[in-house]
Amino acid sequence: MEVLKYLALPPLLNALLVVAGLALGVRRLLGGLLVTLGVASLLLLATAWASHALRTGLEPAPLPGPGALGGAQAIVILGGGRDFTAPEFGWGDAPTNATWRRLAYGAYLHRASGLPILVSGGRGHDEHSAEASLMAAALREVFQVPVRWLEGESRNTTENARFSAAMLQDASIESVALVSQAWHLPRATAEFERAGLAVTPAPTEFASAPPPGLHGWIPRAYHLHQSTRALHEWLGRGVLGVRARLLERHRRLADG
Repeated sequence: MEVLKYLALPPLLNALLVVAGLALGVRRLLGGLLVTLGVASLLLLATAWASHALRTGLEPAPLPGPGALGGAQAIVILGGGRDFTAPEFGWGDAPTNATWRRLAYGAYLHRASGLPILVSGGRGHDEHSAEASLMAAALREVFQVPVRWLEGESRNTTENARFSAAMLQDASIESVALVSQAWHLPRATAEFERAGLAVTPAPTEFASAPPPGLHGWIPRAYHLHQSTRALHEWLGRGVLGVRARLLERHRRLADG
């Protein structure tokens, strides 16, 4: 499944379209169309306008402020990846920039609300330390914020939800504020609700508006990266939707 996911996303998908077109022959109609589609879609996805449109379609509304956490009993901060052997902190690995943004917002919400924090993130490739331990170190040593729970076994958003929910429910926690990037949070919220928790979405890092004029249409690697992340989320939403329909169909057949 992991290989299929990357085959369905840029830039590999675009490269495969170009290769298929060249194999068929660019002078043939289908071959020429595939090459054109591969190159044009890659360039379009690398523009600020495309990445902005893809991300804003995913993003929920921001929290009006810490007072909007409602009945949340804890703050859950999801891991967003690691930088390997980062030298500046002396921890070995360190959180990625995406994770730092989540940690900063989680620390802000903690200081305003006093709610305890759970950090969630495991070992994607059998690393020495779980991502959750790196996040806890960052909160403790950089933000001077304590962490009550470390969930260090999960490898994806589904496992983030399942393992965190089990840990929190053992502590009689039923409602959480969930912190992640705005483009990621709707899918994460659905997973945590499916795991049995009531969720107040606490999104951070919203898409910035494209620059005016021609600059918004100049392809850049940064915007291609943002578009790919957004497409990954749209793909994940599609998988969740199909899974929900299959489960509903299974229930109907079982009840019938």
